[in-house]
Amino acid sequence: MPIHDWTRVGPSTFHDLHNAWIIELRNVLNSGLLPPQYYAQSEQHTGTAIADVLTREHTEPRAETRDRPAGVSDSGLALLEAPPKTSVMETAGGPACYANRRRTLALRHESGDEMVARIEILSPGNKLGRGKLEDFVHKACEALCHGIHLLLIDLFPPGTFDPNGIHGELHRELGLETELGRWPMPGKPLTLAGYDASEPRAYVEPVAVGDALVDMPVFLKPGRYVNVPLEQTYRAAYRGVPQRWRSVIEAD
Repeated sequence: MPIHDWTRVGPSTFHDLHNAWIIELRNVLNSGLLPPQYYAQSEQHTGTAIADVLTREHTEPRAETRDRPAGVSDSGLALLEAPPKTSVMETAGGPACYANRRRTLALRHESGDEMVARIEILSPGNKLGRGKLEDFVHKACEALCHGIHLLLIDLFPPGTFDPNGIHGELHRELGLETELGRWPMPGKPLTLAGYDASEPRAYVEPVAVGDALVDMPVFLKPGRYVNVPLEQTYRAAYRGVPQRWRSVIEAD
């Protein structure tokens, strides 16, 4: 199923798809894709709430030696180690730490229920104004700084407040290096990106309306990840979109 043009409908219609997609992602992750020590659950946060989570769970940046909870071994972890195969891979050239309600998917480890990763699906509200965009970017960078990995899905083109796209904003804040020049890539204004918080390192797949979604990595440990079936879960979520709006979204 190709990526649809969600700028054709209002924010509430995409919000409906957003919520359904989060649940489909939760279901597939908890149905055997995640190793048994991990689980995913839908969570709703305000900006201050996620800051409180970071303060409570991560009072200092996590070193790699802290990534394995006490008493838990790596035996049986079905995590991939070969680098993800995406069009672009970027590594930070400097430190990762830089000075409304939304539903996210939190991935946690059963030992202490510590958050290890988040899946974020961007909505029009995240780009509604400079303040909202900066708040999202700040919280994403703050999470990465505290060792929480991130999978970012942005099916909206760059706008007034993110002329280089959402990854362009994170690219600048994190000090990532690339040989491909400015973002977004020509003809590929939408973004799928998996961020390994330990470097930080970004694995980016630029896409466009009409493209098929590809599996993307969500990291659970430094350099260790599972591939998330975005196409499968997007297709399942889209089945529930009302015909009233399908006719608008799918119009030639």
